[in-house]
Amino acid sequence: MFISEIKSSYEEDISILIKPDNHPWSYLCECGDAKALNVKEIQNCNAIFISHTHIDHFVNFDAVIRHQIGIQRRVIICGPKGIAKQVQSRIKSYTWNLINEDAIVYEIREMISESKFITYEITPPVWELKQLKEVNSALIFEEKSFSVSATLLDHKVPTLAYLFKEKDTLKIDLDSSNFKGGKWVKDLKTAYEQQNVNTTIIINEENYIAKDLFHLLHIQKGDSVGIIMDHAANEENHLKIKKLFFKCKKVFIESFYKNEDKELAVLNFHSYANMSGKIMKECEVENPIPVHFSRKYTENEVQELINEFENHLR
Repeated sequence: MFISEIKSSYEEDISILIKPDNHPWSYLCECGDAKALNVKEIQNCNAIFISHTHIDHFVNFDAVIRHQIGIQRRVIICGPKGIAKQVQSRIKSYTWNLINEDAIVYEIREMISESKFITYEITPPVWELKQLKEVNSALIFEEKSFSVSATLLDHKVPTLAYLFKEKDTLKIDLDSSNFKGGKWVKDLKTAYEQQNVNTTIIINEENYIAKDLFHLLHIQKGDSVGIIMDHAANEENHLKIKKLFFKCKKVFIESFYKNEDKELAVLNFHSYANMSGKIMKECEVENPIPVHFSRKYTENEVQELINEFENHLR
């Protein structure tokens, strides 16, 4: 399960923190201004996911650097084409003569097409970019229990949308088994995964055939969270969104403008309340959440925008 939290207020930019259940690290999506994002949360980030580097999505990256320097481990940064040099430029604008070489390692994954990203490494104190490899995959990040896929959208610049997907897990219903847990549970799961139907499973010193116990097992579908930031509300973007986020459990989607400001949305390659709600309904998203509203709106107007979004889900 993913625990996701919006760290920015409606008056700020956008920043979302994702914490996988039973996992030591957290994951930061967008580096917009967000006062609720604290030092401990920044230091605990294992990876940072940037959609694009317009100032309202990247301005807080300096604070991230400030609090991560000295954690002495590798942190992944994912973003669109150009992100590597932009990260380097931000870092090299400061003086680093008192920083040790092992203070931190940033690994930057720059997505250059729908199915390819280039990996770079940058370390103190010189902060020179070192290209490591090219990877042919839309899977831009992976941990043991979950993975992150990305797709490129159009915002008059390339912008990345991310899907966090937890891996399915094999569960057992002990309550209906009349047995207590033990080594046999692991043995049964292994037999099921390897389809060794005639494996002997020993429970309380008695022998059972694995296939006779398979009814106790079931597949628990993994959780999913989507992050869809700035994008033009056009057919090409919507096709990509539907392909990646169909039946996603929760999606944070930009809804920058109210319906009455649709012309501004078209002009600035943004989405707006009705269209963001419409695409979420077509994707059959279980819990769609509108985020990232224009600063031109008051708190009451933001609530009107949210109502417009929700009305289109019905």
